Amino acid sequence: MRERSTVFLMYHELEVPGRTLCHPEPGYVRYAVAEQEFRGQIEFLKQRGYKGSSVGQALEFTGEKCVAMTFDDGSETDLLAAAPILRNAGFSATFYITVGWLGRPGHLSGAQVNELSGQGFEIGCHSMTHAYLTDLDDRGLQREIADAKSQLEEIIGSTVTHFSCPGGRYDDRVAEVAREAGYQTVATSAIRANSRGTSRYALGRVALLRGMPLEDFSAVCSGEALPKLRRRRMIRDSVRQVLGNTLYDQIRELLLRG
Repeated sequence: MRERSTVFLMYHELEVPGRTLCHPEPGYVRYAVAEQEFRGQIEFLKQRGYKGSSVGQALEFTGEKCVAMTFDDGSETDLLAAAPILRNAGFSATFYITVGWLGRPGHLSGAQVNELSGQGFEIGCHSMTHAYLTDLDDRGLQREIADAKSQLEEIIGSTVTHFSCPGGRYDDRVAEVAREAGYQTVATSAIRANSRGTSRYALGRVALLRGMPLEDFSAVCSGEALPKLRRRRMIRDSVRQVLGNTLYDQIRELLLRG
């Protein structure tokens, strides 16, 4: 019997009418799913018998039909928009917080992160400053992974055991520092579903883009769309390895603006 695998969905800021997005760059905006679009996706999952889980819940692999709901960065819409929609559906989620961005315009405050945690949502860490981890020396990795964990734990008053990599930049050094810091999982941007055999320190996730038709969304959640998305990602990763992170981002931003 084939083991059931679970797709981990990756969201960012939700676009709410009347609110300015945290960042105006096209590379950021394309990941800002509209609030009403997100609501429709949650209703779609509910109607088709999916359970929306946190990372910790999903990794129990109970055999239920589920997707893991994750949010990166710590935008204020996590609390104002995503949380009420998820609660109404009976879904959970993991919110990965960029600790150094707390209190910035459009981002959660420490008190709001506490509120999310108090509502029963799982709080994870998304680094200190959202730096590309593979570009950092050992001290930089400690700051972004271990120090950020300590600060976030002081804010919410409980242990933080889940980490996600900014921009999907990940290597063995990142995994080792996270393990030593006491994290139980590391989420990457590798496009794959996760099963019991997946390394807890190299979990795959699939980023959701704005304007995705429900048919495509369904194919992502079922895993049907992952091979095609993975091939596209491999091409992009190959180009980035040649250009380096900085030049790749500059060219990508110019292309998106065009």
